[in-house]
Amino acid sequence: MTATPYDAVVVGAGYTGLAAAFTLAKAGKTVCVVEADETPGGLAGTFRFSDGVVIEKFYHHWFNNDVFVPELVREIGHEEDIITLPSRNGMYFNGRIWNLSTPLDLIRFTPLSLFERIRLGSLVFRVRSVKDWKQIEHLSVREWLEPMVGEKVYRVVWEPLISAKFSQYADDVSAAWFWKKLALRGSTRNSKGAEELAYFRGGFGRLADLIVAEVEKMGGTFLFNQPVTGVKAEQGKVTAVKLGDREVAGRQFVFTPAFPLIANIFDGVAAADWLERLRRVHYLANMCLVLRLDRSLSDTYWLNVNDPGFPFVGVIEHTNFDSPENYAGSKIAYLSRYLPVEDPVWSYTDDDYADFALVHLKRMFPEFDRSWILDYRVWRTQYGQPVTERDYSRYVPKSETPFDNALIATMAQVYPEDRGTNYAIREGRKVARQVLDRLAAGSAD
Repeated sequence: MTATPYDAVVVGAGYTGLAAAFTLAKAGKTVCVVEADETPGGLAGTFRFSDGVVIEKFYHHWFNNDVFVPELVREIGHEEDIITLPSRNGMYFNGRIWNLSTPLDLIRFTPLSLFERIRLGSLVFRVRSVKDWKQIEHLSVREWLEPMVGEKVYRVVWEPLISAKFSQYADDVSAAWFWKKLALRGSTRNSKGAEELAYFRGGFGRLADLIVAEVEKMGGTFLFNQPVTGVKAEQGKVTAVKLGDREVAGRQFVFTPAFPLIANIFDGVAAADWLERLRRVHYLANMCLVLRLDRSLSDTYWLNVNDPGFPFVGVIEHTNFDSPENYAGSKIAYLSRYLPVEDPVWSYTDDDYADFALVHLKRMFPEFDRSWILDYRVWRTQYGQPVTERDYSRYVPKSETPFDNALIATMAQVYPEDRGTNYAIREGRKVARQVLDRLAAGSAD
């Protein structure tokens, strides 16, 4: 066990943990961050292709109305590295790509009648009319949307995306989650109606490394490749986290992994009913095939796949957003699939999954040939998407735990917002302020 307990021990070096550690270290506290992976960033972490090209394991960007990311970036002195760019979005439906970047594109979307297009376009005003999301939280996305836009609009535009993202839970996802997503996206468009997104020069992994460096400069410690296997507790307080054959002691503790992982860490130590509440929240896994290509698939950045015959929620061509010059001139594309871990596809080898995915990619882009591929990787996470079912706010665990000096802050708690680095940073800073208050009050002494 560490000789002198840290003021705070943070479990997880994703953006929630990084933001918490930065805030605590800046306040002059001794902090130790324990991470199971070999690099920081969590789901926004990066990897290197065989030739050294660096890219995120799972596609990432920010919206131009995000506030918590630029705030933190300014604090570490790298505001000039935030790049804001217009994005080109589209939909794959009925065997072709439909551009859906501007209001004019919506008018041209002929799979819907003119009346249906008007109903779809008017949704933005219906979204703005909702002032209290808890009034619609008891409804599913379908129950809320379909009466407003009609059965066909829902079936063509929204149902394929909700089904692809939430699988067997699609009809139970809370309308509040979807309302917030629409409300936030509606305010990210420029004067021409096109959506603008933001990215960090050099990628999210570079930003994570910069935050780590700042925390270390302020005296913080990072332990990578150190999965937490349990905790030691006595008299209602956690005294240390267990890392295999060693322990790290602290006065306060913050746990940022997915709820089921936190439950495993506290198994046998915490009350059964609290562990059950943690495990009540469902998650879907994600498998992401990352292709490095010698040419583009299309000129679209974000392509929603609205054809239920295809096993992806989207094809995201990153280099139609960030310049190929930053990737040795190559093109980077992601094929994303959400699925339960019981799905046989989850157990595919990387090569088998690539073979499975590329057959469908060829159907979408008949000119595509495997000779275009310079390299590829398959990344997977068991906890890719928390499932925010009806009345989610009534049962999602809060930050408090059964222990006086332990708090949790995870991506499943940003609701009604959807998970992402902007809100991960918000939650990390929020939990850090709670820790500072507790340290000031001496509640862990």
